[in-house]
Amino acid sequence: MPSFVDRFWNSPDGLKLHYRDYDGPQDRPPILCIPGLTRNARDFEPVAERFAGEWRVIAVDLRGRGMSEYDPVLGHYLPQTYAGDILKLLDQLGIADAVFVGTSLGGIVTMVMAMQDSERMAGVLLNDIGPEIEQGGVDRIAGYVGQTGAYASWEALARDLAARNGDVFPDYDLADWERFGRRVARERDGVISFDYDPAIAEPFHATAKAPPMSAWPYYLALAGRPVTILRGELTDLLSTEISERMAREIPNAELITIPRVGHAPALDEPESIAAIERLLGRVSVGNEAAAIV
Repeated sequence: MPSFVDRFWNSPDGLKLHYRDYDGPQDRPPILCIPGLTRNARDFEPVAERFAGEWRVIAVDLRGRGMSEYDPVLGHYLPQTYAGDILKLLDQLGIADAVFVGTSLGGIVTMVMAMQDSERMAGVLLNDIGPEIEQGGVDRIAGYVGQTGAYASWEALARDLAARNGDVFPDYDLADWERFGRRVARERDGVISFDYDPAIAEPFHATAKAPPMSAWPYYLALAGRPVTILRGELTDLLSTEISERMAREIPNAELITIPRVGHAPALDEPESIAAIERLLGRVSVGNEAAAIV
């Protein structure tokens, strides 16, 4: 596992937020990783293992997750707020543009940011998310978000994860599930629980009940830069129809289906790593062309 430094930044409203900073060259845009609803910076360890050193990798904890502060105002747990937090981080670090890797909610945040400042995006990977999502997947997430659990051991957590989510990663063994568990949970005072503020469930449920809005303009704001769409073959959130339309709507967007994986690919699959490599290759070519001009 490559080394990293735990760093922090202040949100526009004063929360102390955390990110992992893996070292890499300063003459190319960093890889900026944004996790899903209940996840954190540890989700992107596979990305860092492969690319850190060749590229700077920044993996954030959104507010209310991991080592970032919880928000006392529950109504702030929304994509628009997270987007503002990320823009503040980029400004603080003096980063003009980055390669965005967004898993699920992280992909939604990326699309929201594209509507605000698409010039900050040297390239984008959307991991199992799009401008339209399947209600079945939303209902499944609604069934567990906010339940942080309490486990006496990492093995107990791994067995519970396997029992409840075996259809997401059908090829995982118990060791895989324990590794997964150590990314999504942490131990406090001898009790292991999921590493997020359970209050994030309230705005999620409110949003899930609201009439759906058209998010296609947010997705189309990504046009003009390299875009990669990952879709888990077994996902219940991003349909084949919507993912194929996404690939058509943005010319040269690459759509990759990750076999025998549900929502969402862990980014350690060979197909996922290869897709990120190709995306970074396209970003590098674009940077070289811009430098020549």
